[in-house]
Amino acid sequence: MTYLDVPGARLYYEASGTGPLLLMIGSPMDSSGFAALASVMSADRTVVTYDPRGIGNSTREDDDADITPELQADDVHRLIESLGGGPVDVFGSSGGATVGLALVTAHPGDVRTLVAHEPPVTNALPERDDERGHMQSIYDTYQTDGSMAAMGAFLSHIGIDPTGAGDGPAWQPTPEQLARMDATNKVFFGHVIRQTTAFEPDYEALRAAPTRLVIGVGATSGGQLAHRTGAAVATELGVEPVVFPGDHGGFAGHPKEFAKALAAQLE
Repeated sequence: MTYLDVPGARLYYEASGTGPLLLMIGSPMDSSGFAALASVMSADRTVVTYDPRGIGNSTREDDDADITPELQADDVHRLIESLGGGPVDVFGSSGGATVGLALVTAHPGDVRTLVAHEPPVTNALPERDDERGHMQSIYDTYQTDGSMAAMGAFLSHIGIDPTGAGDGPAWQPTPEQLARMDATNKVFFGHVIRQTTAFEPDYEALRAAPTRLVIGVGATSGGQLAHRTGAAVATELGVEPVVFPGDHGGFAGHPKEFAKALAAQLE
């Protein structure tokens, strides 16, 4: 197991394959969520995945501190430096896509191409104030009723079937996986969800960066919150959103098809 010490945390990461470096980042999803996609992409690339601070195998010193996209972006910057420095290609999913935008803003030289798949940037929407209220309500539900109730409210609000129906075969988690998910959800609802969805991109800085910015949306996620925010971010940046196979988690449900589409954006 490979770790990197950063201010206030210890990050777990893993690498596979050989060739140009591709970093995959999620939030709150850890490295295990990218396993299927990484297996395909590592045929001709060095693929690095990591667990965000406080998630999975990564730890942090202050369990009560909030975790912003900017803080996570600093962690990813330090990880890139430890791997030899940029520019590297980055694929960010959901909150990881938001972290990718924060990374390019703060360290534009780190990233050659950023593929930001459905970043949940609710400030890009006209109803941004309502969305902030919704996220506060989900946080309040977590505080009063726990992570399971908060997850139900969250999935319902963002337009994802709470029963888990969607792309790919049904997942039957082990007790260990359920425990890991519960630990992740406590960090997510307690310290990440409001900070991530409230992120305010610096569009001027993003447009001025040397990084090629690709905003992805799912082929079957139309109408869902993250699809709408992704499309809105693309509009703010003056680019057309790129449609990827599947839904919000299409990289897990359709890894081969998704890998083909991702590789085309990294050529």
